[in-house]
Amino acid sequence: MGHSHHHDPSAFDPQSGDRRVSIAILANALLTVAQIIGGLLAGSLALIADALHNFSDMASLLIAFFARKIARRPADEHMTFGYGRIEIVAALVNYTTLIIVGLYLIYEAGMRLVEPPAVEGWTVVILASLALVIDTLTALLTYSLQKGSMNMRALFLHNLSDALASVAVVLGGTLILLYDWRLIDPIVTLLIAGYILYLSITEINGPIRLLMLGSPPELEGSEVVRALQSIKGVARVHHVHLWQMQEHEPALDCHVVVHTKDWSDIEAIKRAIKQMLRDRFTIRHSTLEFENSENAHQDATLFGHPQKRKEDDVS
Repeated sequence: MGHSHHHDPSAFDPQSGDRRVSIAILANALLTVAQIIGGLLAGSLALIADALHNFSDMASLLIAFFARKIARRPADEHMTFGYGRIEIVAALVNYTTLIIVGLYLIYEAGMRLVEPPAVEGWTVVILASLALVIDTLTALLTYSLQKGSMNMRALFLHNLSDALASVAVVLGGTLILLYDWRLIDPIVTLLIAGYILYLSITEINGPIRLLMLGSPPELEGSEVVRALQSIKGVARVHHVHLWQMQEHEPALDCHVVVHTKDWSDIEAIKRAIKQMLRDRFTIRHSTLEFENSENAHQDATLFGHPQKRKEDDVS
C-alpha cells in the first residue's frame, strides 16, 4: 500500500467546527441532568446508564473542544513539533473513559440481574426518546468533523453509541410498559455496555500506536525501504524510522549509504529520494543522514537503532 489518501483535516472551517462542538456540549449537559433525575425517579438503571454515558460524552466533548483549540498553536521553543498531538492524547483519554463506563455498566447490570427493581416505563420511554433526538443531533454535528481527526472520531463514536443506546432503552421501556418484563432493563444495559466496550477497544489502538511512534498504518515499511534502495546511487539504507509527527503527517528518518563513486552527486540523490517519498508515500518530512560506502556503519539494524547499554555511553 504505497499510496495513502487522507481527508484533509484543515478542509473544514475550524470556527464552524468549534461552534458545532459547543452546541453539542450544551445539548448533552441538559440531557444528562434530565436523564439522571428521570432515572432516579423511575428507578431505571438503563436510563441512569444512558445518562452516565451522556455525561462522559459531555466530558469528551469538552476535552475535544479544548484539544482542537490547543492543537492550532504554532510550534515554539518548548514544543518544537507544535501542539497537534494534543488531539491524539484527547482521543486516548476519551476511549479510556468509554472503556471504564462500559465496565462499570456491566457490574451494575449484573447486580440488577440478580435482583430486578421496579421500573417506571413511561418516564424511561419519554426521556430516552428525548435522548435519542439529542444524541442523533450530536452525532450529525460531529460526523463531518470525524473523517479527518482521531480526536473527533472518538467523539463521534461516543455520540453514535449513545444514539444506539437510546434506541435500546426506548425498546426496553416499551417492553416494561407492555409486559412488565423487569429483566429487560439490566439486559439492555449489558447490550449497551458490550457495544461501548467493543467500539472503544477496537478504536483505541490508533492513538496508542501514534503516541508510541508506530509507523503509519497505511505504509508498508519494507516497501518504503525497497523504494529507497531503488534510487540511483543508493547502496543501502539502515536505521530507518517511520513515524507520524501528527495524525496524517508521516515522517521518515534514515541513514543512506552512497557508493563512493557517486559521493559528488549527493545533492541530486537527496532530491530524488525526497521527491520519491512525497510522490509515492506522501512523506513530506524526511531527515536523511548520508554515509560513504567505504566508511558506513557495519552490521547496522535496518529499522530503528539497537538498544544502547549504559556502558556504551561515551559521554
